[in-house]
Amino acid sequence: MTLEETKDTSLAADDYLKRRALRQGSAGWLLLTGLGVGYVVSGDFSGWNIGLAEGGFGGLAIATLLMGVMYACLVHALAELSAILPAAGGGYGFARRALGTWGGFLTGTAILIEYILAPAAISIFIGDYVESLGLFGLESGWPVYLACFVVFIGIHLWGVGEALRFSLIVTAIAVAALLIFAAGAFTDFHVDGLDDIPADPAAFGSNSWLPYGLLGIWAAFPFGMWFFLGVEGVPLAAEEAKDPVRSMPRALSLSMLILVLLAVVTFFASTGVRGSAAIQDAGNPLVVALQGDGDPTALSRFVNYAGLAGLVASFFSLIYAGSRQLFALSRAGYLPRVLSLTSRRKSPYLGLLIPGAIGFALAAGTGNGGRMLNIAVFGATISYALMALSHIVLRRREPDLPRPYRTPGGVVTSSVALVLALSALVATFLVDKDAAFIALGVYVVALAYFAFYSRHRLVASAPEEEFAALAAAEAELERN
Repeated sequence: MTLEETKDTSLAADDYLKRRALRQGSAGWLLLTGLGVGYVVSGDFSGWNIGLAEGGFGGLAIATLLMGVMYACLVHALAELSAILPAAGGGYGFARRALGTWGGFLTGTAILIEYILAPAAISIFIGDYVESLGLFGLESGWPVYLACFVVFIGIHLWGVGEALRFSLIVTAIAVAALLIFAAGAFTDFHVDGLDDIPADPAAFGSNSWLPYGLLGIWAAFPFGMWFFLGVEGVPLAAEEAKDPVRSMPRALSLSMLILVLLAVVTFFASTGVRGSAAIQDAGNPLVVALQGDGDPTALSRFVNYAGLAGLVASFFSLIYAGSRQLFALSRAGYLPRVLSLTSRRKSPYLGLLIPGAIGFALAAGTGNGGRMLNIAVFGATISYALMALSHIVLRRREPDLPRPYRTPGGVVTSSVALVLALSALVATFLVDKDAAFIALGVYVVALAYFAFYSRHRLVASAPEEEFAALAAAEAELERN
């Protein structure tokens, strides 16, 4: 290649990336922490309690503890990886560096499944809340789902700084409401209500604390995840963060600390005030815990409205995460490149609109939020296993790589996350086999697209590909 041809190629690459640039320096550690909590906070208001029907109080408590350990190990591994590779690809970018193009695509696709399906499910839950609260006389249905996607995607199109500030405000309201709920519920706490689900004598190892036996602990894994599901998406904001090398580890650690606190107080307050049996099948367990079958109280009404705020916070944050994952995969050529184009306000507009359209179609077409969340959990567990494996591989293969932040415990920490993630993946088949096989079907179609088309059209100038090329070149120099 001549010097002129090299110059032309460089200019073309610069123009390609210029049309696909995000707004840098838009988020400090506080906004990133709000984003991490916002991803998850709706799970405190509903969904987790179904795990009581799978494992009882003891089973869900142990499952939540184990899943908390998994997420704690995972986020500390991600904190190290995000300081090494501060790009919008997040988990996909880490896996691309450690596991190659196939590993990157497998991880990115799993994350994309999670972040497209979860907002679709939450839009249905928002519709249910709007109807139950009698807001504007609306019923749960496609007009409400459409309004959710249009309004909140519109805010994201406005700009990332504005979007994350909105997310922080709504998340703060939801967190404050959970603490107020717990303060009210603990005034009427009864220990004997925790284990009031009758034991199944046919279940191995069953008792009042483990009514469905030891297998119930495993079956409750996906519901223990609801207290933390999504926090791993914080690194997707790396390119838009202020000083990501410092702010990412700080935001991930603080997010996890807040989520653990919320999980403990929500779990014990809800079950202790009304009993595990009363809330195990409730769509709004916190409200049921406060009022039971009686008339609404001032506190239960407040919590009901706050639940809507929590759903909005998670819906809004997950839309952001899905758009950035799609943006990164598209920019590198794993998905159609047009999806990574950004507007004058540096928002990936097609990366927001296309997943939004898919999510709305799924919500309006199925109305089955529970099934979609189970599919999202399946995708999440695959991505967790691959991200933990990426940390292990990079520690072994590139021990001298500069690491501004190092994971406490090193590969032992990420190995614990890997084992628990694989256990949670298997547990999804215990809860909803259909959801797991649907997710597998989507995976197969995506992998066929990559195998036969996109892997031959990757963009060498994309950050994740440049990281990988630089690592390969350094390895070649060391061999010679």
